[in-house]
Amino acid sequence: MNLDLEKLPKKQLIQMILDAESRAKRQEKQVQEQETHFQKQKEKNQQIIQEKEQDVMWLKHQVAQLQRMLFGSKSERFEGDKSQMKIEFDGYASEQEKQDETPVKEKITYERNKPKKHNGRNRIPDNLPVREYVVEPEEDVSEMKKIGEDRTEILEYVPENFFKLVIIRPKYARLEKDQDLSLNSEIKNVAIAELPSRPIEKCLAGNSLLSAILINKYIDHLPLYRQQQIFKRSDIEIAPSTIDSWVAQLGGLLKILYQRLVEEVKSQYYLQADETTTKVLDKRKKKKTHLGYYWTYHAPLAKLAVFDYQQGRGRDAPRGFLESYQGTLQTDGYNVYKYYYANDKVTHLACWAHARRKFEKALNNDRKRAGYAMTKIQKLYDIEREAQDFTADDRKALRLEKALPIINDLGKWLHGQRPQVLPKTPIGKAIEYVTPLWESLQNYLHDGNLQIDNNLIENSIRPVALGRKNYLFAGSHEGAKRSAMFYSFFACCKLNDINPQKWLEYVLEKIADYPVNRIHELLPNNIDPAKIQNFKKFYEA
Repeated sequence: MNLDLEKLPKKQLIQMILDAESRAKRQEKQVQEQETHFQKQKEKNQQIIQEKEQDVMWLKHQVAQLQRMLFGSKSERFEGDKSQMKIEFDGYASEQEKQDETPVKEKITYERNKPKKHNGRNRIPDNLPVREYVVEPEEDVSEMKKIGEDRTEILEYVPENFFKLVIIRPKYARLEKDQDLSLNSEIKNVAIAELPSRPIEKCLAGNSLLSAILINKYIDHLPLYRQQQIFKRSDIEIAPSTIDSWVAQLGGLLKILYQRLVEEVKSQYYLQADETTTKVLDKRKKKKTHLGYYWTYHAPLAKLAVFDYQQGRGRDAPRGFLESYQGTLQTDGYNVYKYYYANDKVTHLACWAHARRKFEKALNNDRKRAGYAMTKIQKLYDIEREAQDFTADDRKALRLEKALPIINDLGKWLHGQRPQVLPKTPIGKAIEYVTPLWESLQNYLHDGNLQIDNNLIENSIRPVALGRKNYLFAGSHEGAKRSAMFYSFFACCKLNDINPQKWLEYVLEKIADYPVNRIHELLPNNIDPAKIQNFKKFYEA
């Protein structure tokens, strides 16, 4: 509609102008709202893209880790930037020095130690039984005189030798005049020796065989059914249920010794803790095994270790062991441990090996940052190697002198790098792992008896991983508890350089008659090694 503005009244013109301004403002506001909406949508889309990029980066990292686990090297060895390990002096040389580089011949002499001659093949121990086999010449030597002989020593092996041990106890009677000695008559004043104590009453197996079954399973990782097959090759038929019952009864017999071991470990002021999985058959789960856990506690100073089987990995799993513990507890960054060291009775000690492992996994993601952190950590381990033979006080002094400045530099660097990396990336996860544990990672500096990492307890756990590949699962939760007990005993034997076979034979022969208030004397860390070395079975004495 066309309007003649000149003919319109002044008020109507003003009103039209006001209406136009109002519409313009509304349109401007709509445009601003749309721009704001588009900007928010753009930021949201950018955030989604960034998150997706992080997810893609993380998935690529996971694929790389899985490929490494399947096909790559298991070593965590790291070498820093080799270009930073040497100093090039060409840039500092003067022009005159560069010009005076005319080759000059010189004669070099040196001395070196001459390598020792090889001592030949390994010597066969002198304490082994000797069987001699004489090989005479085929020709007639009846008229010859023997002038010497050549002796060739060979180390031979005879598979498991079973033998039947018959314990004979003669009966004696003080006879009276005209006494009837027939079987049906009552004979008075009979003398007969007591039957030697046995760990399992009326058991077919002797102590050596019972010990061998446990050693084969928990040290050599032979499942019981394979042992049964080995016995069968020697014409020894033992039902699987029979062997299972022997192991169960031995577990009941040694339980009191295991409880004493637990008490000794709990009383130590320095413990390392870790956990590892084990599969267990559970009647409540059809066609499926239960994933249980061996919680391991290692006392490095006392040379003791305890395996404690628990059905889960939650907060209550270590409660029985750690709830009343007082001292220094060294663990990885698993949050469950925090419930037991977040108090004034326990000092937490973190593990530098776990921290290093996080950065090692981030090398493919951000080699520069991860490499820098690993180089610093490597220097801390160099200091530990230097202090290996030091006393505790000297080791502490060296750590404070050399390791503390390195840790301070690394801490400042991590604080500066944390805002610059994406938290979901491997390098971000590595930094986020060590940040809350930073104080705990420094606590090893204050006591020369403390370890820089948890590697010792991981060495104790290794037999479980080897056994897991062989017998796959435990038959029941009770069976897993017995396995934890046997793993504990044999780990202590290893820590104290005690022969586990001889130790177990000794304990099985003594424990039935041993005073309960002195039962701790049978633990591998308390027992006299000479007793184990010189021990003879009752039928050998």
